[in-house]
Amino acid sequence: MGIISIVLFIVVTFQSCAAGIGNALSSNKEISESAGLFLAFCMLIAGIISIIFKSNKGMTITAIVIYVIAFIIGIANVGTIYKDLIVWSILNLIFAALLPFHMFEYMEWYGSDKQNNVENNDTKE
Repeated sequence: MGIISIVLFIVVTFQSCAAGIGNALSSNKEISESAGLFLAFCMLIAGIISIIFKSNKGMTITAIVIYVIAFIIGIANVGTIYKDLIVWSILNLIFAALLPFHMFEYMEWYGSDKQNNVENNDTKE
């Protein structure tokens, strides 16, 4: 999901910029392009966190929270021009829903760091 989020960051950013131009030309005072940019940066941050800290339970939960925040901001600010924001918002919700399954499936990753630290400290003494 992390790599997909990083790649989709580029797509959502370009779409948001195009929606911003459309909103400026039509003078409708919508903020869907700003919400799209915020959603894109949330996808980038959560994607990087989920790649780098894939075996850290706390950071995985942080990525889930960022995906949910992106969903809320995106779905609340859908405008008349940038309707794709609904798709990207729901995709963020799907990513947030899939990360707990990753945590439960790879539960041994999250417990192995503490066990390895205890074993390493025992051998040093």
